[in-house]
Amino acid sequence: MKYRIRHVVLIGLCWLMLCQTIQAQPMPIPPAAPEPAGINQGRFIGVLVGTAAFYTITLLMLRKQWYKKKVPFHSFNDNAEWLQMDKVGHAATAYCMSRGGYELMRWSGVNERASILTGGLLALLFQTTLEVYDGHAEGWGFSKGDMLANVAGTALFVGQQYGTGQQVVSMKYGFRKTIFPPYRPNLLGKTTGQQMLKDYNGQQYWLSVNLASVLPVGPSFPRWLNLDFGYSGSGMIGGHENPRVIDKEGNEVKFTRYRQFFISPDADLSRIGTFSPSLQRFIGTVQFFKIPAPSLEFNRVKGLRFHPLILPKE
Repeated sequence: MKYRIRHVVLIGLCWLMLCQTIQAQPMPIPPAAPEPAGINQGRFIGVLVGTAAFYTITLLMLRKQWYKKKVPFHSFNDNAEWLQMDKVGHAATAYCMSRGGYELMRWSGVNERASILTGGLLALLFQTTLEVYDGHAEGWGFSKGDMLANVAGTALFVGQQYGTGQQVVSMKYGFRKTIFPPYRPNLLGKTTGQQMLKDYNGQQYWLSVNLASVLPVGPSFPRWLNLDFGYSGSGMIGGHENPRVIDKEGNEVKFTRYRQFFISPDADLSRIGTFSPSLQRFIGTVQFFKIPAPSLEFNRVKGLRFHPLILPKE
């Protein structure tokens, strides 16, 4: 996986797009919300100019910092790296960006179907451009696995929004501190902010399912209740395998690489009808982050474990 500033820019872009939707229309939940009366010209022009400017500035920054030496286009296979955590991360980023683009269009008064299409295309445009840049970068290459993950994340948002008018299954992100970055700080991050982007041992990616949307429940069932299925990995201080590391006492340190699977309750707070519309719209912008809650974990090394609230540091 390519640990570079482009990931910081991508997450920043996603967050920027979402934060601009604080005043946006809430995610449509059947019965479908009425279409806007028409495009708000001021908002629409602002969104177009802001998105184009951010896209251009992002590419210029990346070319200056990381893509100085251009080589013939080539591809490489990184599908076996990081227990596929990087691929899940690509899908989650594409999902986030698709939803952010959609919300911006709806905020501008664009109709539902056009907003869905625009959100998905914006996400693929940004992701594909960066993958093409990688294809011309020395030491990296175009990753078909990354592109497949980008398409999958976009399709998850677009397919649901077209088909159901809501996000029955959404993707969320979680993070915890781990013991691994000090062994390879340049790769896994020196600060907490860097580790949130670089340390796959500390990241969790969740598929969050709204139960009231998939189960035959009665009217008294809480419409905001979700059930999340999470995935992570541990023991990784290298992409394909762990390099040999020595601690301060001169002893070799070895880590076992293994996958982790989680299940946990969650809440889609934007579905709580007692909140004011303004609060619901704000809540909708932060739903990408998993709410801490009790969870059950299984992995092949430590077996079945229960976590009361926050996942332990390990």
